[in-house]
Amino acid sequence: MIAIIDYGMGNLRSVQKGFEAVGVEAIVTSDSQKIISAKSVVLPGVGAFKDCMTNLEKLGLIDTVHQSVKSGKPFLGICLGLQLLFNQSEEFGQVNGLGILPGKVVGFKDAQPKSDSGEPLKIPHMGWNTVKVVPGNPLFDSVPEESYFYFVHSYYIVPENPAIIATTTSYGIDFASGVHHENIHALQFHPEKSQRLGLTILKNFSNLS
Repeated sequence: MIAIIDYGMGNLRSVQKGFEAVGVEAIVTSDSQKIISAKSVVLPGVGAFKDCMTNLEKLGLIDTVHQSVKSGKPFLGICLGLQLLFNQSEEFGQVNGLGILPGKVVGFKDAQPKSDSGEPLKIPHMGWNTVKVVPGNPLFDSVPEESYFYFVHSYYIVPENPAIIATTTSYGIDFASGVHHENIHALQFHPEKSQRLGLTILKNFSNLS
């Protein structure tokens, strides 16, 4: 059984429905014991970084996330759930994250991404874009190289250790759109909104042990 962490923000039901579509049982819960006892854990998220961290703290879930990661069970972060894993974010001022992975979250606005013709690109980065995958990533079994996935974000991660970068995407600049470190998998795009190939990723995650 997969536990989807409910901290009052995020596309929780759509993630649950994504797993259900591939025949996998997943529950949405803020119960620490259910999360810790689950086979795998998913941390989704949309919204502001600071608000998400505040909600995690209010619900007593920060330690739960740390315990889940330390247990070695498969752990998946989606969108803001990826960003929260890092040390800090520059969104609306510097805000501390979970500090599980070294690095920071910065804004596209500062990078001033431009199209090939030199025109400024719209922020947030929203819609379908391709993903380049580091070979051997188990989440991308049966997923063709440079497939399209659905993004919606104004900030992106800058890991201190480039070795954990699992996927990259170009939006005026090349940025890390996914990481893989030990039992941690995390993606900036939304697999649950990415049709068949996104569901393939969710299925692959459910098969991890």
